[in-house]
This record gives sequence, C-alpha cells and structure tokens, in this order.
Amino acid sequence: MYVDSEVSRLRTVLLHRPSGELARLTPRNNDSLLFDGIPWVSRAQEEHDAFAEALRSRGVEVLYLADLLAETLTLPEARAELTAGVLSARRLGDSLRAVVAGYLADQEPGRLGEILVAGLAHEEIKSSGGLVYEMMDRHEFVIDPLPNLLFTRDSSVWVRDRVAVTSLAMRARRRETTLTHAIYRHHPRFAGAELLFDPSLEHVEGGDVLVLAPEVLAIGVGERTTPAGAERLAQRVIAAGLAHTVLAVPIAQERATMHLDTVCTMVDVDAVVMYPNLADSLRAWTITGDGDELRVRPPRPFLEAAADAMGIDRLRVIDTGLDPVTAEREQWDDGNNTLAIAPRLCVAYERNVETNAQLERAGIEVVRISGSELGSGRGGPRCMSCPIQRDPLR
Repeated sequence: MYVDSEVSRLRTVLLHRPSGELARLTPRNNDSLLFDGIPWVSRAQEEHDAFAEALRSRGVEVLYLADLLAETLTLPEARAELTAGVLSARRLGDSLRAVVAGYLADQEPGRLGEILVAGLAHEEIKSSGGLVYEMMDRHEFVIDPLPNLLFTRDSSVWVRDRVAVTSLAMRARRRETTLTHAIYRHHPRFAGAELLFDPSLEHVEGGDVLVLAPEVLAIGVGERTTPAGAERLAQRVIAAGLAHTVLAVPIAQERATMHLDTVCTMVDVDAVVMYPNLADSLRAWTITGDGDELRVRPPRPFLEAAADAMGIDRLRVIDTGLDPVTAEREQWDDGNNTLAIAPRLCVAYERNVETNAQLERAGIEVVRISGSELGSGRGGPRCMSCPIQRDPLR
C-alpha cells in the first residue's frame, strides 16, 4: 500500500462495479442523487468490466469494493458499526427503526452489503405499523442508495503508506465514506494501515487531490472541497512528513468543474492534460510548514507553482481538444479525467477523440474505453479508480 505520484506504475486499484444502486435512479430522483441521466445498467456494467479488464491486462490487481465490504461484514464489530450507522437516521422514527433493525439482522454479509450500497425501498419491507412507514410513499427509500459509489476516487486517497478517508460534501454521498472507513479499519487486507483523515473532519474529496510528485500535493478548492478541508489535509500530510509542499487551487464552483481532476490530470512525470480555458487563469496558494505550523504564500500561476514544488523547469500541458468548442465539449465528457497506469500510458474515454489524439501526438499511449453510460454520473477513469499501490516514483 503505497502511492507517491499520479503516474508511476499502477499495481493495485480499488473499483466499484455498478449494480442495483444504478437501477434505483429515476427521473424523479436522478438530480438529487447527482446523476445527469438514467444509465442503462447492464451496459454500464459491460463498460465497467471492460475498464477493469483493460487494467488487469496491463498487470494491475483489481479489488472490488463490494467484495471487500462483504468480507468486512463477516466481522461482528464492523457489522454492528455499519448497521448502527443506517439505523441512526432520525427520519426513521422508533417503530420503523425497529423493523429495519430486525430486517438487517436477518441478512447474511453479502446481502447486507448489497443493501448498504443499493438501499432499501419502502415496498421491500413489511411493517406492522408506525406513522413513518404508513405515511411514506411506496417507492420512497428507507435506506438511500449510493449510485456515486462508482467513483471510488472520492471517498479515499492514499498518500504514500497512509490513507485519507475523506469527508464528502454532498448529502447524497456522505454515507459512502462509512463503508470505506469500515473497510480500511476492519478488513485484514488493510491491517495496520494508518488513517490520515476521517469523515468527521472538514470537507475534502479525493477528486480534488493530486499527488503531483513525491512530497508534493495539489488540492482543488471549490464545489466539493472547502478551504478548511484543504488546510486540514495540508496540515496533516506536512506534519506527518508525507509532503513538503501542498498547493491549494481554487476552481469554479460549477457542475462541469466539480473537482480539480475534471480540469487537470497527470499523464507523465512532467506532463498534464488540461482544460485550456483554465490553464492560464488557474492559480495556487503554496503551503509549507514545520510540524503543525503552516506557512501560506500568496497565489501565483498554478503551473508555475507546481513546477517549482516538483523541482522541474516546467510542466508540459496537453490541451483538451483543438478549439474552444471541442475543448468545452470534451471537458464536459471527462476528457481531462485520465487514469495513468504508468508514465506516458493512460486510460481515457474513447469519445474524446480530439483530446486522445492530442495525447498521442505528445507521446502518450491512450487505452480507450467506452463510457457512454458510466459518464452519466459525471466522472471518467480517474474518478472511477482509487490507486492503492503504485511503484515508488524514481
């Protein structure tokens, strides 16, 4: 378990294969559940399977969150913790809470894991009474589904040999980190892993965290990560000796640019693919420190500040698209959201034709995957993957 860059050889990654939780999406709830459309579930699964196979074929071990969760739920302490988490919802009321507690207690670990991910609808349980149950719509959720769990990048981030379980900003996603938190604390695969951050802290999401180089992080601040969250994570990584420099990078608080990795990802040790509309305007506050005391320097151009922190002359920039219209379209379609498997080797959505051509002209090999259904939740290959082990960057 070790990650000190965005681009060194990827060895182990955490994915979540979409399942029943996507089937919960309807025109009535897709906005509140943060999806721009209603995905075709079986096609989304086919696309995700192809993504996983593309990684395996290049020597990457793929771990599935659902499998880890089922194995974690065999442990009584973890089962009690996760069950108590969903039962604590105040909207249930005492009568319905007792019914749900009994229903969950009867489930074997695999089925319980499915419920925690896909949710539980009113019509799937029978109650002997209680005002809350009687007044609920038959299609209303007793336990909300987690369709955004597909984007495993957001709920945890590895920085060298420690893991930050993040604090998700949007209400529809907050329960995701209870699952990852339990897995990292209880599953034997992660025995001894030290937690760097936890969901009780200020909002930070993994899509906003780029490990630019050993001991250099960039943290986007915008719709999902707050300045307080960025400051807290910076303080912790610097105090732990995991980073000497953290760059805080404000981004527009808009759906199209919800995370830093929607506008910029690394594809080589000195190269990024970047939305050209922001390349010159993106700025960064430079954070350094000694122990718990942080020093914050005034903002300067992001690319310049990043190169200085990384100890290189400059960062090569590969533009999304070739013209403003194509750039805007392909940025919306996650053209910037690539996953590096190794230096100069990345995974990208096939639909971003011009951006992929730009990458190849710059000497980057592109592994193209389909994402017509996966992309309806606004996320690309990087969003859908949490690297757990990479080779140390030399």
